[in-house]
Amino acid sequence: MENLDDLYQWLHDKGIYLFERRLPFHGPDVKAVTMHLPDCGAWGIFLDRSKIKNAAEERSVLLHAGGHCLTGSTHPVNSSPCLIALHERRAAQWAAQHAVSAEALDRALAAGLTEIPALAERFCVTEDLMRRALCWHTHGSLEPAPLPKYYRDTGVS
Repeated sequence: MENLDDLYQWLHDKGIYLFERRLPFHGPDVKAVTMHLPDCGAWGIFLDRSKIKNAAEERSVLLHAGGHCLTGSTHPVNSSPCLIALHERRAAQWAAQHAVSAEALDRALAAGLTEIPALAERFCVTEDLMRRALCWHTHGSLEPAPLPKYYRDTGVS
């Protein structure tokens, strides 16, 4: 699923329905909404293309929304901020894990692509998602490993 067409096909094969809808009830940062459709046991992603700038952003948004579906991380609108944060983290982690395979990342790095913008362009994702994917494949988390206490205290980086 390393390009947008493959991702659309993969989501379709997983039984996730995609709907293109304007989302007027959310702010400009909300580009998609994911819903569990319990009556038919399916999942739906409502994508607002008017808020998406390019293919990399579209792929990143769909990976995140797919993460909500495939981890079961959806919640009622009036959920607690703690539950919402947990679900957002699960979806972000899933997206980072699936944005690029370890093998493809290794090939790109071996070919000399070492800067975030170049890697993000190569894998058609946002720079933010590329950073998270790198952290996932390097550290097993969404953030880089913290510096040891000695380095934090001395200002050495």
